Amino acid sequence: MLILASKSPRRKELLHKICSDFIVISPDINEDESRKNPHDHPLDVSRLKAYEVFKKYPNDDILACDTVVIIDNLILGKPQDEKDAYHMLKMLSGKRHVVLSGYTYINPLIEINRTVKTEVYFKDLSDDLIANYIKTGSSFDKAGAYGIQDGFDLVDHIVGSFDNVMGFPSEDIKKHCFKTNR
Repeated sequence: MLILASKSPRRKELLHKICSDFIVISPDINEDESRKNPHDHPLDVSRLKAYEVFKKYPNDDILACDTVVIIDNLILGKPQDEKDAYHMLKMLSGKRHVVLSGYTYINPLIEINRTVKTEVYFKDLSDDLIANYIKTGSSFDKAGAYGIQDGFDLVDHIVGSFDNVMGFPSEDIKKHCFKTNR
């Protein structure tokens, strides 16, 4: 049985693109424990999530993922409030940032740990556009205070995986973890 170790509805939706038979179990971990290096953080957290679930289900396939938005070597998490969301979006406006996803796939025979990077180039965002986007409420459950899939004109272009920016590098996971159809 494949278990997605996540509470993210977007990860569940994106995993359905490559695998239809899985269950979701949300691991209970402290994600702040691995804040050593921003570029190592998502892989460290994905390992913590995967092993938390693997302890209880050692005969199953476990897939865990974590995604961060990094600008100027600073991780932008989920905003606490409107002011925090505004600050993050203003910081990203007109600039390039990196979205990193780390994922861990484990079962009794194998462990795969990978990090996928996508470069995101934001447009110059007006204060009105930022305010209107924040009013949708979409900022509050997303790292960096935005979702590329939300239909707002925030992003100029990306270099890399669109799904990775949504929080789940499905193409890379399919290639490295699901070489045959499940």
